[in-house]
Amino acid sequence: MKVILLQDVKSLGKRGDIKEVANGYARNFLMPQKLAQPASSGNLNSLEHEQRLQAERDAKALAKAREFAAELQEKIITVPGKCGESGRLFGSVTSADIAQALAAQGVSVDKRKIELSEPVKMLGRYEADVKLHAEVHCKIPFEVIKAE
Repeated sequence: MKVILLQDVKSLGKRGDIKEVANGYARNFLMPQKLAQPASSGNLNSLEHEQRLQAERDAKALAKAREFAAELQEKIITVPGKCGESGRLFGSVTSADIAQALAAQGVSVDKRKIELSEPVKMLGRYEADVKLHAEVHCKIPFEVIKAE
């Protein structure tokens, strides 16, 4: 029996896949638990329509992420840090500090999306990698200055 998966099913497939399964498996397990529906022509048409809508949403999200990345790269980010005489910081600058500096400029970025290639422990200019979308990554420059 051909079914359309409504949710991800371990060892069978992902949501939206069309699979050939045993009649008993489909009737006794997949359908009662709302994991699948029969692959009739009406259900296939609604699946295609849903996939088209999802593709449009994904394209809009990608365009928005690219636009946001261009906006982020234009920002001048300064992160204050307490340091000693030699310019060495007490502690290090983290992604949370960078997210907080961005929030002060009116841009909200989740700290989990900001990655530092190495710990920042000195004053100076650095770059951080920001993952805005699965396909959109941008490098944002930031400067660590002495806090007053």
